[in-house]
Amino acid sequence: MSTESHLRLIWLYPDLLSTYGDRGNLLILARRADLRGLPVECAEVRADHPVPSDGDVYLIGGGEDGPQALAAQRLISDGGLHRAIDRGATVFSVCAGYQLMGHSFFAKGTQCAGLGLLDITSDRGETRAVGELTGECDPMLGLPTLTGFENHGGRTHLGQGVRPVARVASGIGNDGTSEGAWHGKILGTYSHGPALARNPALADLLLRWATGLTLEPIDDRWPTRLREERLSAVR
Repeated sequence: MSTESHLRLIWLYPDLLSTYGDRGNLLILARRADLRGLPVECAEVRADHPVPSDGDVYLIGGGEDGPQALAAQRLISDGGLHRAIDRGATVFSVCAGYQLMGHSFFAKGTQCAGLGLLDITSDRGETRAVGELTGECDPMLGLPTLTGFENHGGRTHLGQGVRPVARVASGIGNDGTSEGAWHGKILGTYSHGPALARNPALADLLLRWATGLTLEPIDDRWPTRLREERLSAVR
């Protein structure tokens, strides 16, 4: 962790990329850490402020084309997120934020440079992907079935340097076959929901990456009921 006493969670650019309630991911991480007695500091960093490089987990959410392109420009110019990753930070990115992690993406018909943190590129699909998204997760992640809600027009292509988070069972994800991408301690997904409310095991994985700790189990009766209801609706 960044200090001996606090797990520092950084929510990036809520003024640009917080269209689909993805701020809930920050709340879920903070709550699951707190339930285990891990002191947490949460910071919301707007686009007109520098990105601190001393965070433990960085979260970035979904948004529309214009804000997405502006966010990319500012994050590239700022460099704080890159410095944080160089020192071992964890990153969780959703939808537009996920596309930002790659080499390039399209916004309003124009190809834009991404941050180059994941070996992916994104372009536009023929149809918009809207609806429930489920998939069986990469065994290396040790996670149960992914569940979420997707709403995007992009298609994402994975390079050799990343692994998909899941193989699609329902929905589109990256391309109708795979969903999301991860490498090291950077993970991206098209799953809203918020994703970590529906996938508490994924939240715990991010906490383990950030802290290096073995986490004690907590009462997950309500998250489990939410997951079962959403997965049942798809089946």
